[in-house]
Amino acid sequence: MNPLNRRSFLTKSAAGALGLTILPNFISKAAPSDKLRVAHIGLGGMGNNHMNWFAKLPDVDIVALCDVDSDHLNSTFKILQGLVPNTKAKLYGDFRKILDDKEIDAISVATPDHWHAQIATMAFQAGKDVYGEKPLSYDIAEGQIMLKTLKKEKKIFQLGTQIHAGDNYHRVAEIIKSGAIGDVHTVRLWKTGGAPDMGNPSPSTPPSTFNYDMWLGPAPKVPYIKERTHFTYRYFLDYSGGVFADFWCHIADIVWWSIEPKGLTSVAAKGEKPDGIADAPKWLDAEMQFDGLKLYWTTEPPNVPGAKDRGIGAYFEGSKGTLICDYGSMEITINGETVKDIPEVPKTIIRSPGHQQNFVDAVKARTQPESNLEYARAMTLPMHLALISYRLGRPLQWNAKKEQFVGDAEANGYLSREYRKEWNFIK
Repeated sequence: MNPLNRRSFLTKSAAGALGLTILPNFISKAAPSDKLRVAHIGLGGMGNNHMNWFAKLPDVDIVALCDVDSDHLNSTFKILQGLVPNTKAKLYGDFRKILDDKEIDAISVATPDHWHAQIATMAFQAGKDVYGEKPLSYDIAEGQIMLKTLKKEKKIFQLGTQIHAGDNYHRVAEIIKSGAIGDVHTVRLWKTGGAPDMGNPSPSTPPSTFNYDMWLGPAPKVPYIKERTHFTYRYFLDYSGGVFADFWCHIADIVWWSIEPKGLTSVAAKGEKPDGIADAPKWLDAEMQFDGLKLYWTTEPPNVPGAKDRGIGAYFEGSKGTLICDYGSMEITINGETVKDIPEVPKTIIRSPGHQQNFVDAVKARTQPESNLEYARAMTLPMHLALISYRLGRPLQWNAKKEQFVGDAEANGYLSREYRKEWNFIK
């Protein structure tokens, strides 16, 4: 089946895809020529999760794997062979070869954070849809470019906030949107943990199996230190924003879904750098002011009922009551009575067939999925601002309409960063 006819088939199958939104167990086995051809870029822990998830979908064919570390690439291919014994997936060390392949329909991106936006943007330009890990981007400018390019190229994007697909978040959003706890005026978010003391290891020579220069990509060039790469990269501000950036989208997701905060005017963050070479926060606390809403982030659980035993959570304070939740549970307190649900509130939000299946269905239907780029960018932006406030060590005023800090050239300088020239592919 040629690419044009494949696209026509995928579009015409939209009605079936939409039907599967409610009844995913009725998915029938797809013919090989009718499957969505997916390539996976970035094959660490989360990249392997992506591959496992997509490999189990009957209407997906994994046709390529890519990683700058050949050890990761080869070990993941062996796992794929166990899942799909007759796989003919191609193996690459350079993601650009995947983008050049006209036979690939969509990609998943589970690289370190500093590569997320550029790979996704290039994929849109290459005619491919994207399932991309969180956080959406390294900085605010990247998110702006991603959204502009997605709209121009009419592509589909799903952010990897897998918790979004669970029933608990659907139910929390229904209850808050129903007005059961009244008008929400305060939200408290938290996630325990932070960047550890990683000591002060010396630079060394990268392994011959690891393309370190490409791993760095657009980030500043620095000598190779093993601890700055792979899983622990997230504890370095050149590449990520620590535990805060890692988990913000997972728990802030339920806030943006339930009450859609708008009109951010200020952010004030404080924290502490860990001992050793890491520079992402050991802990970070932040306050954000939106129109009619105060939002707090803390590293330790707040002093509110039900929070101390939850390592991550959201606490909504409304004019009629409160709601506390984490990924899989919630408690609502109204007039001193605490319950786990309000049966009288109807189920009004269609349940997900699974986060990855929702992406596949959206690609077929050419409609944006649950965790779409426009939604994800709005949710991610305050996280970037809090990290800038932490780095500068002072409160900041924000113009939400212009997406700039007010009268603060130094802070505005952190809204984007200059890529290394040889790794700037989206000029």
